[in-house]
Amino acid sequence: MTVVDVVTAVLLLGGALSCLLGALGLVRFPDVPARLQAATQPQTLGMVLILVGTAIRLEFESAATLLLVALFQIITAPVISQIVGRSAYRAGTLRRDDLVVDELADPMARDDAPVRDEPPDSGRGR
Repeated sequence: MTVVDVVTAVLLLGGALSCLLGALGLVRFPDVPARLQAATQPQTLGMVLILVGTAIRLEFESAATLLLVALFQIITAPVISQIVGRSAYRAGTLRRDDLVVDELADPMARDDAPVRDEPPDSGRGR
């Protein structure tokens, strides 16, 4: 076995273990924020480790494609997690009394305010 084989094996096994732990957390955690944590961070780390371990064994063109896939995942996973969390908050599936800081309470109150039928004043004198 060469050093490359050992490094590849460690990266692949580490990535698989991270994905497994993320999947267990997704099933076992009790609420949406905790499940989002398990769905994004360990899964993303596991996928990146697997892609890097695979990229080591490939020629440069294929490896560059895998690294672009990893970069795309790193960029999009937090955005998707934010959207799912905000949707769960708006749908009322989160227990708000468990939140330490509720930064969405004020923006939600403004969004839910009744819309006026009359247009706003244009600023011109009458």
